[in-house]
Amino acid sequence: MSFRENIGIFAHQIFLRGVKIQELYPYQKEAVDTIISELNRYDQNVNVLFQLPTGGGKTVIFSQIARHCVEEKKKKVLILTHRIELCRQTAKVLDSVGVKNKIINAEIKELEDQEEYMCFTAMVETLNNRLSEDPDFIEDIGLVIVDEAHYNSFRKIFQYFDEVNILGVTATPLSSNRNLPLKDNYNHLVVGNSISGLIEKGYLSKATTYTYDVNLKGLKIGVHGDYTVSSIEQVYSSGVVQQRLLTAYQEVAEGQKTLIFNAGILSSRAVEQLFLKAGYPVKHLDSTYSKEERKSTLDWFRDTPNAILSSVGILTTGFDEPSVETILLNRATRSLTLYHQMIGRGSRIFGEKNKFNIIDLGNNAKRLGYWDDEINWHEVFLDPDKFLDKQLQIEKGIMELDYQYEMPPEIKEKFPITKLDEFDIKQVFKKHLENGMSTKKVIDLSIDDHLELVKSNASDDIDDAMMLARYLEGEIEHRMHQYKKCVNGTDNYAQWLVENYVRKLNRKIQAEYAY
Repeated sequence: MSFRENIGIFAHQIFLRGVKIQELYPYQKEAVDTIISELNRYDQNVNVLFQLPTGGGKTVIFSQIARHCVEEKKKKVLILTHRIELCRQTAKVLDSVGVKNKIINAEIKELEDQEEYMCFTAMVETLNNRLSEDPDFIEDIGLVIVDEAHYNSFRKIFQYFDEVNILGVTATPLSSNRNLPLKDNYNHLVVGNSISGLIEKGYLSKATTYTYDVNLKGLKIGVHGDYTVSSIEQVYSSGVVQQRLLTAYQEVAEGQKTLIFNAGILSSRAVEQLFLKAGYPVKHLDSTYSKEERKSTLDWFRDTPNAILSSVGILTTGFDEPSVETILLNRATRSLTLYHQMIGRGSRIFGEKNKFNIIDLGNNAKRLGYWDDEINWHEVFLDPDKFLDKQLQIEKGIMELDYQYEMPPEIKEKFPITKLDEFDIKQVFKKHLENGMSTKKVIDLSIDDHLELVKSNASDDIDDAMMLARYLEGEIEHRMHQYKKCVNGTDNYAQWLVENYVRKLNRKIQAEYAY
């Protein structure tokens, strides 16, 4: 890395700690000039969307554009965010570039002093409430800037500024609602430097992705197009998946500052307990924490070497801890935006850190591509349906993959005595079918195989035997998935097979140890 890049990165890190800086990186200055030129080309009712990867400094860029509008154009600027934390951070950045601004929060009912300010930052819901009561609540705005523009909550505000230029900024110009494409509200897209370009220039860390297959057959898609939290919780609360998580961390990231993303509070709490029992420094954080609890937890994470933070839906935006060395995705998502937001938390350059790890336990890289893959954002913006349909075909292919189950090493250790021949349920099914035998017997033979495996490795204690049976959960799910495919059954049928299988196996173990 060059001296210039080191100095620039150091300045950026100082800025993240709240200290004022003056210089923009060259690519940021280029982006500012390009966006100002685009805005100057059009009438007041033309909207521009700007794309730049997470970690590229979108807030710094649009704050300089706000300064230009205030100082050069003598026009007022309104900046919209969807979270109060982003509102406060934006206000600090504006202060750092010399733009006096006022935050419009829930306590602000009237703007009696609005003549004293040329720039305002506001939560979208708060401002919408004020404008619905009084369309003249805020006056003489010359430019509206929308942070995280892919969220559709901002659309309700646009009606009040239909004669004003709007600048949206996002890392992923893909609407959070397929039925409401961004091209309906923005006329032009300006694309900034790519992730790979920023890595090559030394502005972002290089990522290495490690994938660990997880059986995602139980996932369900909700009304918003992503997997439901409840179905993810069910999959990721499995003992097998929990053990795979711990193994992945130990193989890739042990001793590194690690940020874990979960879909729900239950699974995140389970992760916290898993790592505590293994002797690692770990804490859990979710949106129910108070401001003081959140600050205390994040301070601990920042100051504790090798710390592990297990989080839920709170650190994907507005959070910067550049010392993070590993991002662990303990969840699956269909959202390209969320995927990039999560991984972006590890992409900052920090001191000697210029690379980081991604541990993917949700087949996300297979579904959405690697984080630093080149994406034609103009095509995504102009034809989002084509992009999403292609993603859907990839997802279907992943779901239909015939995964070969491999017992994790830590579970294999529980079964030192094993048979030489593995039980292949598809082959056994085929043999029964060819010989005119009842294929329902295949499941009984599989249960007997597992019973012998437990008996061969358990002590005379029934509790020990029942514990060993629980370690077979992953293999049981795999075998029943294979059986379901043989009989063209449904996913619900496969789930019933698993539950029935476990009950029968447990009853047989209890019978064996009854005497």
